[in-house]
Amino acid sequence: MPLTDTRKLCLHTITTKPWPIEEAIDQYSRVGVKGMTVWRQALEGRNPAAVGRHIRETGLTIVSLCRGGFFPAPDQAGRQVAIEDNLKAIDEAAELGAPLIVLVCGAIPGQPLEVSRRQIHEGIAAVLPHAQACGVRLAIEPLHPMYADNRSAINSLQQANDACQALASPGVGVALDVYHVWWEPNLAAEIQRCGQAGWLFAFHVCDWKTPTEDLLNDRGLMGEGCIPIPTIRGWVEQAGFAGFNEVEIFSTKYWAEDQLTFLEKIKAAYLEHV
Repeated sequence: MPLTDTRKLCLHTITTKPWPIEEAIDQYSRVGVKGMTVWRQALEGRNPAAVGRHIRETGLTIVSLCRGGFFPAPDQAGRQVAIEDNLKAIDEAAELGAPLIVLVCGAIPGQPLEVSRRQIHEGIAAVLPHAQACGVRLAIEPLHPMYADNRSAINSLQQANDACQALASPGVGVALDVYHVWWEPNLAAEIQRCGQAGWLFAFHVCDWKTPTEDLLNDRGLMGEGCIPIPTIRGWVEQAGFAGFNEVEIFSTKYWAEDQLTFLEKIKAAYLEHV
């Protein structure tokens, strides 16, 4: 069913990257956006608790903090550095008032994916007690296989679900981004599995442009590409998800535009194509 309002519209601060977070907060609220996912670089030089208060005072809901992860490393010292950074991210989320951290789990070029996946499991298990003590959940985000070399060894929803099953904690779930999983042959069944198990923590939207000119920074507005976003949203809702639809767009093209104009485009595309 088409969306008729913005009650479940959330924006990631990275989507309007040129704006400092203070302006993003005010502009999102002004146009009727209801949720915000804060990227950690937007907090640099700021007090997370003060930023959190500003967000809530405008009526926005803090949906999550993005991002933690990047657990794999070729040596124990590197893996410990990653764990310490994730513990810091958990503290930042707690101060901000974010109930969730999105994990881009990491990978090492030349390291077998099985090794990286084991290190991811070990890394999440190491930081999970602190996350639980702070009341912060952790969401594994499966990334498209084109990022398997250096960004994430978790490359399908099935792998993310398997990781959640192995970790067996109510504090660990999945952030589902259509950009990364739209191609999966068993996507509907894995979404149902994810929802039934209580692992479906977040839902991200954008579009896959053809041709894609940059593997990282050429995502499209909803409706500009080939992803069947309304169909996938339907599967997600049938699986029991009732949270925000989070717009997360990395785009050199759109970052170069006037961000007020881009924000209006986002709102229109959301209502028409999500």
